[in-house]
Amino acid sequence: MRDLDRATLAQRSLIKKYRKEIWNPFIAAIKRYRLIQENDRIAVCISGGKDSMILAKLMQQLKFITDVPFELEFLVMDPGYNKENRKKIEDNARLLNIPIKIFESDIFDVANSVEKSPCYLCARMRRGFLYAHAKELGCNKIALGHHMSDVIETTLMGMMYGSQIQGMLPRIKSTNFEGMELIRPLYCILEDDIISWAKYNGLEFLRCACRFTEEAEKRGNYENLSKRQEIKDLIKQIKKQNPDVEQNLFKSLHNVSLDTLIGYKQEGTEHSFLDKFKNDGKEIL
Repeated sequence: MRDLDRATLAQRSLIKKYRKEIWNPFIAAIKRYRLIQENDRIAVCISGGKDSMILAKLMQQLKFITDVPFELEFLVMDPGYNKENRKKIEDNARLLNIPIKIFESDIFDVANSVEKSPCYLCARMRRGFLYAHAKELGCNKIALGHHMSDVIETTLMGMMYGSQIQGMLPRIKSTNFEGMELIRPLYCILEDDIISWAKYNGLEFLRCACRFTEEAEKRGNYENLSKRQEIKDLIKQIKKQNPDVEQNLFKSLHNVSLDTLIGYKQEGTEHSFLDKFKNDGKEIL
């Protein structure tokens, strides 16, 4: 009963103490991006970290209060966790009363066997496995725990290190699994508020269970691991002078003025502002 009480308290805090910071933004994302429809069957994908765990509790609460019928599956893919990490996920799921279903894969072994872009390969393989298993369970959507901070940081990383402006959409149709979609219900929630919720409820989740990251840290190879942290630190510094920086960056992704951009790519086709000047006549050079 003690564990069940903690689950109840953690869930209740989402709609009481953290209503403004977490619950309201969660509902706002569901409505604004039309993430859930009647009779959806959604696989909530749980990695064991704070983001996916709070996502599971929010989705449980939404299902409890809404009049719109939809179903949930709580899916954990074990890509090769060590025993301690696997147990941590199982213990937290039990503590928070989340009825998880676990399936196993060899993704860590495969991804760590390549030298180039193991993280990219791991992410692609993870998503493919999750889509496939969710479809087997009769789901038409998978829900991931990416939040507003992920959206902002990913966009800035693309600009600073990838020479491109590329965002992270709240809803995506799968190109490889017909009839399947990916949704991100935490899209309007900041990471700091998720951390605050976890601390308030005395909850400890996996920080990083990635075997590649663990090995890189052992070797002291932080170059590829520090890019996101650099962006986090940059935003933190700017926030001291501009408390609204995160909200402003997020809003800017909804207010892109294509008329002022030199070039952009849409559905694989490149466009240039010079397309408007095709009939200029003969050029001097």
